[in-house]
Amino acid sequence: MNFKDKRYIVLFLAPTVILLFAFLLYPLLQSVYYSFTDWYNFSNEKTFIGLDNYKQLIEDPVVGIALRNTLILTLGAIVLQAGGGLALALLTDSVKRGFKFFRTVFFFPIVISGTAIGLMFSIIYNYDYGLLNAIMRTFGIPEQVWLTENSSIYLVLIPILWQYVGFYFVIFLTGMSKIPEDIYESAQLDGITGLQKAFKITIPLLRDVIASCLTLATAGALKVFDVVYIVTKGGPMNSSELLSTYMYDKAFNGQNVGYASTIVITMMLLGVMITVLLNKAVKKDTISY
Repeated sequence: MNFKDKRYIVLFLAPTVILLFAFLLYPLLQSVYYSFTDWYNFSNEKTFIGLDNYKQLIEDPVVGIALRNTLILTLGAIVLQAGGGLALALLTDSVKRGFKFFRTVFFFPIVISGTAIGLMFSIIYNYDYGLLNAIMRTFGIPEQVWLTENSSIYLVLIPILWQYVGFYFVIFLTGMSKIPEDIYESAQLDGITGLQKAFKITIPLLRDVIASCLTLATAGALKVFDVVYIVTKGGPMNSSELLSTYMYDKAFNGQNVGYASTIVITMMLLGVMITVLLNKAVKKDTISY
């Protein structure tokens, strides 16, 4: 490759690099700096305070609740979203009739906005006119408050996890369509069963796709905000608080941008750590074909 070709490469990459720096790297570096400052009310005055925000983060009891709930959501996204999408893809892979119907039905919740889903489930859980209590009244069962301190986090996870199962279903289905049919035909001649086909051929060959889906599921779980904020606003008594909702509350309600930036950095480090561990676990050469 001569120098002239390299100049064209730089020319075509420059817009992407500039946008990446302007909208990703520069805000990230700013957040790191803000996490070491005392900055209130979005004023022009920022006071450098060192690690005080991080000490406060460790001692903050709400952060512990939000971290626990975020880890529960991340685990649910990995197991139920990515795992559920894989299970649905394996079940529908052999379906010859109605294939497009299943694909459309499973994918449909993704096109609905998180705000609309949050409003729908907030109505379902409502004590006075909610769907769940209406069903209970129909059968003569006493009504109950659904969103309590013990149940709110699990009930608010239902719409979040349901919404994106179809997304991973389509990804896995696309990956499975790329597996050569010759492999399956050879295995059938050897008398392979359906479960053996799934666990000894399909899943090992989807290892890279699985790793990508786990990364997406982790990143998506850490970014969840709208559904939780609409259904519970992090309550009652911070029981359904996530790191994302607590960060928003501190930044725009508490007007403490420095502390909110500390939570952002914590979320980023948590996401990187979980993603690295999951990718190492998935890509280990311990799966036999």
